[in-house]
Amino acid sequence: MNFKIPFKGRGHSYTQDEIDLVSNIMADSNTLTQGKYLLEFEKKYQSYIGVDYAFAMSSATAALEIAAQLCLFNGEDEVVIPSHTYTATAYPFVKKGARVIWADIDPLKRVATAETISKCITKNTKAIIIVHLYGFAADMTEIRQLADQNNLILIEDCAQSLGTEVNGKKAGSYGDFSIFSHHSQKNISTLGEGGILIASDKDQASIIPMLRHNGHSSFENIKQYWKPAMSNVDFPKYNGIELEPNNFCLGEPQCALGAKIIDRIEDVNNLKRERAIQFIDSLANSSLLEFHRVNNTRHNYQHLVAEVKNNKRDIFIEKMAYEMGVQCITQYYPLYRYPYYIKHGYGKANCPNTDQFFDNMVSFPFYETMTDSELDYMTDATRKTLEQI
Repeated sequence: MNFKIPFKGRGHSYTQDEIDLVSNIMADSNTLTQGKYLLEFEKKYQSYIGVDYAFAMSSATAALEIAAQLCLFNGEDEVVIPSHTYTATAYPFVKKGARVIWADIDPLKRVATAETISKCITKNTKAIIIVHLYGFAADMTEIRQLADQNNLILIEDCAQSLGTEVNGKKAGSYGDFSIFSHHSQKNISTLGEGGILIASDKDQASIIPMLRHNGHSSFENIKQYWKPAMSNVDFPKYNGIELEPNNFCLGEPQCALGAKIIDRIEDVNNLKRERAIQFIDSLANSSLLEFHRVNNTRHNYQHLVAEVKNNKRDIFIEKMAYEMGVQCITQYYPLYRYPYYIKHGYGKANCPNTDQFFDNMVSFPFYETMTDSELDYMTDATRKTLEQI
């Protein structure tokens, strides 16, 4: 079906300068991977988030894979993960041997909190993952304190929250590890895929380049640089444990684009926030839609979501799609309902807020390139649909 306003798989457009930059690198760069633009992108991220170490990755999932490796889980270790998130938040930790404990979300904020996480902590808990979902940054001061009190590794999944702040600090600056995504749907994207891994520990940071790039390291102090080979390959080692390497490298055109486009993330976030607030406020008289309204830098409105009251979600989406031509969707099926997690033994959870929200949630089409007329049309279509149901 051709929708008047589709739920796009692309979050923003590129400027001509950004397009020209990528084209020039394609034509003239000495290398298309592991070059100067990789270092530039990483330094730009360090400065923007306010951290010491940042590493470009092929995806946020790749960054989570390395974070999970460096947690060094054994067979009894548990990791607390919000049940309402994209699957990539969780399965890297399952693959690395952690036992998953599902945390519920707060019914109004739609993210996990220190309160919902604390209910899941046991003597076997080793790590906490907090997800800043839909672009809203969670209560990081309290969650950081909870992790410290229990001597737990804290991992921030910032895939949707670039540029948001909590108490004057950027999301991603609180965790022992933090992960960012530049997937096609994000507020800024490095040509469809890409991610960043932030690590706070110097020893961990020292081996991440080897973990990322096939276990490669340089032979030292050899005048005849070609002997015995151009590079060495070994197990990256952390805390005396040898880790298997990966290939999670991000290409030079994507790194160059990332270093450039991050300069306008504030503009993109501000635009989406202003439009989200406009949309939310225009529907304030309806009792059927409940939004999470946050008009400050705590939220970047990566997605624009609401809860549909009175069990009207399905009829609302159906009318919006097939009568109004607006492709609303649902997002983030509770992970314990998926066959993958059920087959791993993680099909049970006590997450009533997650169940309630997902079974009644709607996500509206919402992207940087949405025109004023499209937003007006979606607003009118939503108002008419609400009146009908």
